[in-house]
Amino acid sequence: MDFNDTVEEAEFRAEARAFLEQHLEPKGAKPLRQRVSGEEFMARAKDWQAKKAAARFAQITWPREMGGRGGTSMQNVIWGQEESKFDAPTGPFTIGLGMCIPTVIAFGSDEHKKRYVEKALTGEEIWCQLFSEPAAGSDVAGLKTRAVKDGDDWVINGQKVWTSGAHYSDYGILLVRTDPKAPKHKGLTMFIVDMKQQGVEARPIHQASGGREFNEVYFTDVRIPDSDRLGEVGQGWKVAIVTLMNERLAVGGSPGPDWSEIMDYAKQAGTISDSAFRDKLADWYVAAQGYKLTKLRTQTALSKGQTPGPENSIGKIITANQLQDICNSAIEMQDHYGLMTDADTMPADALFQQSFMWAPGLRIAGGTDEILKNIIAERVLGLPQDVRVDKTVPFDELKQG
Repeated sequence: MDFNDTVEEAEFRAEARAFLEQHLEPKGAKPLRQRVSGEEFMARAKDWQAKKAAARFAQITWPREMGGRGGTSMQNVIWGQEESKFDAPTGPFTIGLGMCIPTVIAFGSDEHKKRYVEKALTGEEIWCQLFSEPAAGSDVAGLKTRAVKDGDDWVINGQKVWTSGAHYSDYGILLVRTDPKAPKHKGLTMFIVDMKQQGVEARPIHQASGGREFNEVYFTDVRIPDSDRLGEVGQGWKVAIVTLMNERLAVGGSPGPDWSEIMDYAKQAGTISDSAFRDKLADWYVAAQGYKLTKLRTQTALSKGQTPGPENSIGKIITANQLQDICNSAIEMQDHYGLMTDADTMPADALFQQSFMWAPGLRIAGGTDEILKNIIAERVLGLPQDVRVDKTVPFDELKQG
């Protein structure tokens, strides 16, 4: 494939860049989220999302009748490349527009689409995804949050955890167990839940990195009308798979320092001549180039109108592990194993320390390393599946503990 822009793609790139230059500042050394308060960041994020939606840059591949541009997947790639060069406050909408709303579009009613899609697209409403639980992370189908039918409503009780953005979200998609007598994958159902209603409590989790974007969410006698169900009763796993495939595509890369940034720091620290470090640097560079070429394969598929498949799981395995290794090596170069109290002397505003604390979480979010390796082994390489002895056992007969 020729990776140079076609004439049409070059015209779109120029249009996108002109719009970005009109409304945003180029990306600086310190992320916008670290330069402004949480309230100001959210206000800027909603303002930017509204501007993108008005210019039909918010969801480029969505049809125009849903507020999109009706554009191509390659245009979407180009937009992402250009937007990444600017201080674009996009974080609060990534999960909603990348995972939740596509699920609503795929399985919701016409009323759902009319009610929720536009307000999510313009940034008026924010969404979260409520899947993981304390005892159901990698094995999401083992979740225990219950929904019991009561007339035209379902009554929800249980707990979710690691829910990004739950504390500021307006709505969420919620996977619960509606039939404990069925095998674990068969007794699940998906719902839309109002995160502001009585009985829903989000508690932010203070992370080691200093962030608070994850949450525990508790549901106590929360009533959801059956009309807010997504898909058929007991078919929640089928709905969840659509969401999870979108999630793994969305979190394929990892933010944070890469091989070039630690190389620059090693020059400053005087360790660039160390042979052991240079061996590591070469490995990081080779892995980064391999991932770059893998992304170009995805780009090739998009340009041909194809849908990228489970091979997108490769990206997160490579980048999350490499991020952790790079940051660990950078911290080892610093005195007292990176313990610093003077902001003026912190390399890159302690970016290596922050990313080191975040990297282990990235290896869990969107599927653990082990789960993603299974996906690659089974669905990309065609290897035999792992033995799953609980696949046909009713959930309420499974051993708990």
